[in-house]
Amino acid sequence: MQAIYTVFSSFGSSIGAIVGGYIVADLSLDWLHWINVLLSAITFLLCLFLLPETLYQREQTTVTFDDDPDKPTHEMKEQVTVTDTTTSYPPYSYLKSLRLYTFYPGTSVLEKFLAPFKVTRLPGVWLVSGWYTGIIGLVVTMSSVASQLVAAPPYRWGKHVGLINVGGIIGTILGCVSCSLLSPSSPYPFFSFFLTDNKPKAYTYAITDFATKRLARKDLHGFAESESRLVTAIPALFISTSGAIIFGIVAQNPSELGWVGLQFGFGSVMFGLMQVPSVGFNYLIDSYGSLAGDCFVMVTTSRAIITFSWTFFMGEWVTKRGPAEPFGIFGMLMGLFSVFVIPFLFWGKRLRIWSAKWLPEQ
Repeated sequence: MQAIYTVFSSFGSSIGAIVGGYIVADLSLDWLHWINVLLSAITFLLCLFLLPETLYQREQTTVTFDDDPDKPTHEMKEQVTVTDTTTSYPPYSYLKSLRLYTFYPGTSVLEKFLAPFKVTRLPGVWLVSGWYTGIIGLVVTMSSVASQLVAAPPYRWGKHVGLINVGGIIGTILGCVSCSLLSPSSPYPFFSFFLTDNKPKAYTYAITDFATKRLARKDLHGFAESESRLVTAIPALFISTSGAIIFGIVAQNPSELGWVGLQFGFGSVMFGLMQVPSVGFNYLIDSYGSLAGDCFVMVTTSRAIITFSWTFFMGEWVTKRGPAEPFGIFGMLMGLFSVFVIPFLFWGKRLRIWSAKWLPEQ
């Protein structure tokens, strides 16, 4: 599910940037924003009436039993009360899940509001926030700057400037490619792990689960630690970091075929966008369980704040200093965020044990 979410997020940013150039050229800049308003309104209505609430709190019953099984029945005075959630409970239908307002007793609106900020105490939230913010920031910056670059000499693409995002679409496709052309009898055994039950799986799904299960089989107790997922993000982090640097260098030195390098750099970052958030989100689910929802809110909030703030100064920075400097610095930051995976591989479990005091007891 996380992989599917990432696919739509990646495709949306690339396709929107391509279509935007033609909308502005044929209809005007005003219509570009009005179409966004229309799409946002449709999305809002669909979420309002069709998106179910999955946080269902089941009714709980209590069962008592004697704490000393050796006592006769007539001497059962001291008893222990436990919560039993396995008994029957009222069905939670799809229509019930569509109610516009659901609030469970025992909590306040203020507590719900502060919950995402409290998870900033968890180290994994900072790791995934750095990854997601860095890659999304690069995508947004490239989308806005690339069209300006190819509109100028020697490219002069005119209203076709949005086509510079085709490289992003290719990177997205490569990121979510499934080995549908490979059969169980494929002569290339290296790719055999992409197939589960003779069915092809997407890269993120196949490799992450493959690595996790393999590490679990090597463990004495058959367990896989949450950090085993992080290994699969390393190649994508390296590719996206390299893509940012390549994009900046090529943009600094324009040529007739320079657009190929721009497309390649953009596609590399989009490839990373397909892989890294999916791995990171699943790491948060594995590590923090019931707080994963609040972790997602915090990660998305930090991503929105950082990427939005970048748009205020990025265009002017590129104009004054050239693309190489800002994209080189962004690539350095992305590389720094990527290096943080190393201490998590060695001490991630200790950090989770240390921060377990902030997790709900259940």
